[in-house]
Amino acid sequence: MRIVFFGTPEFAVPSLEELLHERYDIAAVVTQPDKPHGRSRSTLVASPVKRVAERAGLPVLQPERPAGDVFLASLRRLDPDLGVVVAYGHILRRELLTLSPRGMINVHASLLPRFRGAAPIQHALLAGESLTGVSIMRMEEGLDSGPVLLQLDTPIGDDETAGQLSARLADLGAQALLTALRHLEEGALRATPQDSSRATYAPKVDRAAARLDWNLQPAALARQVRAFDPAPGAWTLHRGAPLKLFGPSTTEEHGEPGTVLSAGDDLVVAADGGALAVREVQPAGKIRLPVADWVRGRGILEGERLA
Repeated sequence: MRIVFFGTPEFAVPSLEELLHERYDIAAVVTQPDKPHGRSRSTLVASPVKRVAERAGLPVLQPERPAGDVFLASLRRLDPDLGVVVAYGHILRRELLTLSPRGMINVHASLLPRFRGAAPIQHALLAGESLTGVSIMRMEEGLDSGPVLLQLDTPIGDDETAGQLSARLADLGAQALLTALRHLEEGALRATPQDSSRATYAPKVDRAAARLDWNLQPAALARQVRAFDPAPGAWTLHRGAPLKLFGPSTTEEHGEPGTVLSAGDDLVVAADGGALAVREVQPAGKIRLPVADWVRGRGILEGERLA
Protein backbone atom coordinates (compact mmCIF):
# COMPACT_ATOMS: atom_id res chain seq x y z
CA MET A 1 0.00 0.00 0.00
CA ARG A 2 1.46 3.32 -1.13
CA ILE A 3 0.90 6.11 1.42
CA VAL A 4 1.17 9.88 1.52
CA PHE A 5 1.66 11.03 5.12
CA PHE A 6 0.39 14.41 6.34
CA GLY A 7 1.66 15.70 9.71
CA THR A 8 3.58 18.47 11.43
CA PRO A 9 4.11 18.46 15.23
CA GLU A 10 5.80 16.04 17.60
CA PHE A 11 2.45 14.26 18.11
CA ALA A 12 2.68 12.91 14.54
CA VAL A 13 6.23 11.59 14.81
CA PRO A 14 5.51 8.16 16.40
CA SER A 15 3.01 7.35 13.65
CA LEU A 16 5.50 8.20 10.90
CA GLU A 17 8.29 6.31 12.67
CA GLU A 18 6.11 3.20 13.05
CA LEU A 19 5.17 3.30 9.35
CA LEU A 20 8.88 3.43 8.52
CA HIS A 21 9.67 0.65 10.97
CA GLU A 22 7.00 -1.56 9.38
CA ARG A 23 8.42 -0.73 5.94
CA TYR A 24 5.27 0.77 4.47
CA ASP A 25 5.75 2.38 1.06
CA ILE A 26 5.63 6.10 1.89
CA ALA A 27 5.48 8.06 -1.36
CA ALA A 28 5.94 11.45 0.32
CA VAL A 29 5.47 13.42 3.51
CA VAL A 30 3.41 16.61 3.50
CA THR A 31 4.13 19.03 6.33
CA GLN A 32 3.86 22.74 7.04
CA PRO A 33 6.55 25.18 5.85
CA ASP A 34 9.57 25.83 8.07
CA LYS A 35 8.81 28.43 10.74
CA PRO A 36 10.88 31.56 11.51
CA HIS A 37 12.61 31.34 14.88
CA GLY A 38 14.68 33.56 17.14
CA ARG A 39 14.50 37.24 17.96
CA SER A 40 15.30 38.32 14.42
CA ARG A 41 12.96 35.66 12.94
CA SER A 42 15.72 34.98 10.42
CA THR A 43 16.33 31.31 11.24
CA LEU A 44 13.92 28.80 9.72
CA VAL A 45 13.15 25.69 11.79
CA ALA A 46 11.80 22.49 10.24
CA SER A 47 8.82 20.68 11.77
CA PRO A 48 9.47 17.52 13.80
CA VAL A 49 7.85 15.45 11.03
CA LYS A 50 10.06 16.99 8.35
CA ARG A 51 13.20 16.15 10.34
CA VAL A 52 12.16 12.48 10.59
CA ALA A 53 11.27 12.37 6.89
CA GLU A 54 14.59 13.85 5.81
CA ARG A 55 16.57 11.40 7.96
CA ALA A 56 14.67 8.59 6.23
CA GLY A 57 15.30 10.05 2.78
CA LEU A 58 11.61 10.63 2.04
CA PRO A 59 10.36 13.31 -0.38
CA VAL A 60 8.90 16.26 1.56
CA LEU A 61 6.22 18.66 0.31
CA GLN A 62 5.58 21.91 2.22
CA PRO A 63 2.74 23.88 0.65
CA GLU A 64 1.44 26.99 2.42
CA ARG A 65 -1.98 25.40 1.96
CA PRO A 66 -2.73 21.85 0.75
CA ALA A 67 -4.78 22.97 -2.23
CA GLY A 68 -4.44 24.18 -5.80
CA ASP A 69 -3.82 22.50 -9.13
CA VAL A 70 -0.04 22.36 -8.81
CA PHE A 71 -0.08 20.68 -5.40
CA LEU A 72 -2.81 18.20 -6.37
CA ALA A 73 -0.97 17.32 -9.59
CA SER A 74 2.22 16.63 -7.65
CA LEU A 75 0.31 14.19 -5.42
CA ARG A 76 -1.37 12.47 -8.36
CA ARG A 77 2.03 11.81 -9.90
CA LEU A 78 2.95 9.90 -6.73
CA ASP A 79 -0.01 7.56 -7.35
CA PRO A 80 -0.84 6.94 -3.65
CA ASP A 81 -3.34 4.33 -2.50
CA LEU A 82 -4.12 6.10 0.78
CA GLY A 83 -3.55 9.31 2.67
CA VAL A 84 -2.72 9.23 6.40
CA VAL A 85 -3.24 12.43 8.40
CA VAL A 86 -1.88 12.96 11.93
CA ALA A 87 -2.13 16.50 13.38
CA TYR A 88 -1.36 18.21 10.09
CA GLY A 89 -2.99 21.52 11.01
CA HIS A 90 -5.03 22.27 7.87
CA ILE A 91 -8.59 21.48 6.82
CA LEU A 92 -8.48 19.29 3.70
CA ARG A 93 -10.84 19.90 0.78
CA ARG A 94 -12.87 17.31 -1.11
CA GLU A 95 -10.52 17.18 -4.11
CA LEU A 96 -7.71 16.10 -1.81
CA LEU A 97 -9.79 13.74 0.33
CA THR A 98 -10.88 11.82 -2.77
CA LEU A 99 -7.54 11.84 -4.58
CA SER A 100 -6.46 8.37 -3.44
CA PRO A 101 -8.46 5.20 -4.21
CA ARG A 102 -8.74 4.38 -0.50
CA GLY A 103 -9.35 7.98 0.52
CA MET A 104 -7.75 9.41 3.65
CA ILE A 105 -7.72 8.33 7.28
CA ASN A 106 -6.96 10.45 10.32
CA VAL A 107 -5.50 9.77 13.78
CA HIS A 108 -7.51 11.93 16.22
CA ALA A 109 -6.62 12.32 19.91
CA SER A 110 -10.06 11.71 21.44
CA LEU A 111 -12.82 9.13 21.59
CA LEU A 112 -15.00 10.58 18.85
CA PRO A 113 -17.57 12.05 18.72
CA ARG A 114 -16.22 13.62 21.93
CA PHE A 115 -13.90 16.59 21.41
CA ARG A 116 -13.93 17.15 17.69
CA GLY A 117 -11.53 19.91 16.71
CA ALA A 118 -8.00 21.23 17.07
CA ALA A 119 -7.36 20.83 20.82
CA PRO A 120 -8.97 17.60 22.08
CA ILE A 121 -6.29 16.88 24.69
CA GLN A 122 -6.54 20.27 26.37
CA HIS A 123 -10.33 20.22 26.38
CA ALA A 124 -10.51 16.70 27.82
CA LEU A 125 -8.38 17.89 30.74
CA LEU A 126 -10.40 21.08 31.18
CA ALA A 127 -13.59 19.03 31.31
CA GLY A 128 -12.20 16.76 34.01
CA GLU A 129 -12.50 13.60 31.88
CA SER A 130 -11.22 10.39 33.44
CA LEU A 131 -10.95 8.52 30.13
CA THR A 132 -9.72 9.48 26.67
CA GLY A 133 -8.08 7.75 23.74
CA VAL A 134 -7.49 7.86 20.00
CA SER A 135 -9.80 7.36 17.04
CA ILE A 136 -8.89 6.28 13.52
CA MET A 137 -11.52 7.67 11.17
CA ARG A 138 -12.21 8.04 7.48
CA MET A 139 -11.95 11.70 6.61
CA GLU A 140 -14.78 13.70 5.07
CA GLU A 141 -15.40 17.41 4.65
CA GLY A 142 -16.99 17.89 8.10
CA LEU A 143 -14.97 18.72 11.22
CA ASP A 144 -13.75 15.31 12.49
CA SER A 145 -17.18 13.91 11.61
CA GLY A 146 -16.17 10.93 9.46
CA PRO A 147 -16.98 7.31 10.33
CA VAL A 148 -14.76 5.67 12.93
CA LEU A 149 -12.65 2.67 11.94
CA LEU A 150 -10.95 1.92 15.27
CA GLN A 151 -10.67 3.32 18.80
CA LEU A 152 -8.30 2.66 21.68
CA ASP A 153 -8.92 4.16 25.12
CA THR A 154 -6.73 5.03 28.10
CA PRO A 155 -7.36 6.54 31.56
CA ILE A 156 -6.22 10.08 32.31
CA GLY A 157 -3.91 10.35 35.32
CA ASP A 158 -4.99 12.57 38.19
CA ASP A 159 -1.94 14.81 37.82
CA GLU A 160 -1.32 14.32 34.10
CA THR A 161 -0.52 17.40 32.04
CA ALA A 162 -1.38 18.06 28.40
CA GLY A 163 2.23 17.45 27.45
CA GLN A 164 2.38 14.10 29.23
CA LEU A 165 -0.98 12.97 27.88
CA SER A 166 -0.09 14.08 24.37
CA ALA A 167 3.07 11.92 24.42
CA ARG A 168 1.09 8.88 25.56
CA LEU A 169 -1.66 9.42 22.99
CA ALA A 170 0.91 9.89 20.22
CA ASP A 171 2.26 6.41 20.95
CA LEU A 172 -1.26 4.98 21.30
CA GLY A 173 -2.24 6.63 18.01
CA ALA A 174 0.69 5.01 16.23
CA GLN A 175 -0.35 1.63 17.60
CA ALA A 176 -3.96 2.19 16.51
CA LEU A 177 -2.86 3.34 13.04
CA LEU A 178 -0.83 0.19 12.39
CA THR A 179 -3.70 -2.01 13.57
CA ALA A 180 -6.15 -0.14 11.33
CA LEU A 181 -3.87 -0.43 8.30
CA ARG A 182 -3.47 -4.18 8.79
CA HIS A 183 -7.23 -4.62 9.03
CA LEU A 184 -7.72 -2.35 6.02
CA GLU A 185 -5.36 -4.47 3.90
CA GLU A 186 -7.21 -7.60 5.01
CA GLY A 187 -10.58 -6.08 4.18
CA ALA A 188 -11.66 -6.58 7.80
CA LEU A 189 -12.21 -2.96 8.81
CA ARG A 190 -15.74 -1.65 9.24
CA ALA A 191 -16.58 2.03 9.44
CA THR A 192 -19.05 3.05 12.15
CA PRO A 193 -20.88 6.38 11.64
CA GLN A 194 -20.53 8.83 14.51
CA ASP A 195 -23.55 9.80 16.59
CA SER A 196 -23.48 13.54 15.97
CA SER A 197 -26.02 14.16 18.74
CA ARG A 198 -23.26 13.21 21.21
CA ALA A 199 -20.59 15.41 19.64
CA THR A 200 -18.62 17.93 21.70
CA TYR A 201 -16.05 20.36 20.35
CA ALA A 202 -12.48 21.32 21.19
CA PRO A 203 -11.60 24.61 19.48
CA LYS A 204 -8.05 25.84 19.15
CA VAL A 205 -6.60 27.15 22.40
CA ASP A 206 -5.62 30.80 22.57
CA ARG A 207 -3.85 32.83 25.23
CA ALA A 208 -7.07 34.30 26.58
CA ALA A 209 -8.41 30.81 27.38
CA ALA A 210 -5.31 30.12 29.50
CA ARG A 211 -5.80 33.09 31.83
CA LEU A 212 -6.73 32.05 35.37
CA ASP A 213 -9.83 33.45 37.07
CA TRP A 214 -9.29 33.31 40.84
CA ASN A 215 -13.05 33.39 41.41
CA LEU A 216 -13.23 29.80 40.14
CA GLN A 217 -12.91 26.78 42.42
CA PRO A 218 -9.43 25.35 42.99
CA ALA A 219 -10.17 22.07 41.18
CA ALA A 220 -11.16 23.96 38.02
CA LEU A 221 -8.01 26.07 38.23
CA ALA A 222 -5.84 22.97 38.69
CA ARG A 223 -7.38 21.42 35.56
CA GLN A 224 -6.63 24.61 33.66
CA VAL A 225 -2.99 24.61 34.76
CA ARG A 226 -2.59 20.97 33.70
CA ALA A 227 -4.42 21.53 30.40
CA PHE A 228 -2.04 24.32 29.33
CA ASP A 229 1.22 22.72 30.47
CA PRO A 230 3.63 23.12 28.71
CA ALA A 231 1.99 25.55 26.25
CA PRO A 232 0.70 28.17 26.23
CA GLY A 233 0.93 28.01 30.05
CA ALA A 234 -1.89 28.97 32.40
CA TRP A 235 -1.19 32.52 33.52
CA THR A 236 -2.18 35.35 35.80
CA LEU A 237 -0.96 38.90 36.36
CA HIS A 238 1.64 39.62 39.05
CA ARG A 239 2.76 43.21 39.53
CA GLY A 240 1.24 43.97 36.14
CA ALA A 241 3.23 41.29 34.23
CA PRO A 242 2.17 37.78 33.12
CA LEU A 243 3.12 34.91 35.42
CA LYS A 244 2.71 31.29 34.28
CA LEU A 245 1.93 28.57 36.82
CA PHE A 246 2.72 24.84 36.73
CA GLY A 247 2.49 21.76 38.94
CA PRO A 248 -0.91 22.32 40.60
CA SER A 249 -2.62 20.86 43.64
CA THR A 250 -5.52 22.08 45.76
CA THR A 251 -5.72 22.97 49.45
CA GLU A 252 -8.47 23.88 51.91
CA GLU A 253 -6.89 27.18 52.90
CA HIS A 254 -9.10 30.25 52.49
CA GLY A 255 -8.72 33.90 51.66
CA GLU A 256 -9.78 36.62 49.26
CA PRO A 257 -9.55 35.14 45.71
CA GLY A 258 -6.20 35.97 44.14
CA THR A 259 -4.40 36.58 47.44
CA VAL A 260 -1.04 34.87 47.99
CA LEU A 261 -1.57 32.89 51.20
CA SER A 262 1.96 31.50 51.40
CA ALA A 263 5.14 31.45 49.32
CA GLY A 264 7.69 28.76 50.15
CA ASP A 265 8.24 25.47 48.37
CA ASP A 266 4.76 26.03 46.92
CA LEU A 267 2.95 29.19 45.93
CA VAL A 268 -0.53 29.03 47.49
CA VAL A 269 -3.19 31.38 46.11
CA ALA A 270 -6.74 31.75 47.40
CA ALA A 271 -9.63 30.88 45.09
CA ASP A 272 -13.36 30.26 45.53
CA GLY A 273 -13.81 27.85 48.45
CA GLY A 274 -10.17 26.91 48.85
CA ALA A 275 -6.77 27.56 47.29
CA LEU A 276 -4.52 26.53 44.43
CA ALA A 277 -0.93 25.52 45.17
CA VAL A 278 1.71 25.35 42.41
CA ARG A 279 5.29 24.03 42.47
CA GLU A 280 6.74 25.93 39.49
CA VAL A 281 6.38 29.36 37.93
CA GLN A 282 7.60 31.21 34.87
CA PRO A 283 7.79 34.98 35.39
CA ALA A 284 7.68 37.22 32.32
CA GLY A 285 10.94 37.08 30.38
CA LYS A 286 12.41 34.30 32.51
CA ILE A 287 12.73 30.51 32.43
CA ARG A 288 10.43 28.09 34.23
CA LEU A 289 11.74 27.52 37.76
CA PRO A 290 10.75 26.06 41.17
CA VAL A 291 8.70 28.38 43.36
CA ALA A 292 11.30 28.13 46.15
CA ASP A 293 14.00 29.58 43.87
CA TRP A 294 11.75 32.46 42.88
CA VAL A 295 10.82 33.18 46.49
CA ARG A 296 14.49 33.25 47.55
CA GLY A 297 15.02 35.96 44.96
CA ARG A 298 12.11 37.87 46.53
CA GLY A 299 10.05 37.38 43.38
CA ILE A 300 6.83 37.31 45.35
CA LEU A 301 5.63 37.93 48.90
CA GLU A 302 2.83 36.61 51.05
CA GLY A 303 -0.21 38.90 50.93
CA GLU A 304 0.33 40.06 47.33
CA ARG A 305 -2.60 39.86 44.91
CA LEU A 306 -2.69 38.07 41.57
CA ALA A 307 -5.23 39.13 38.96
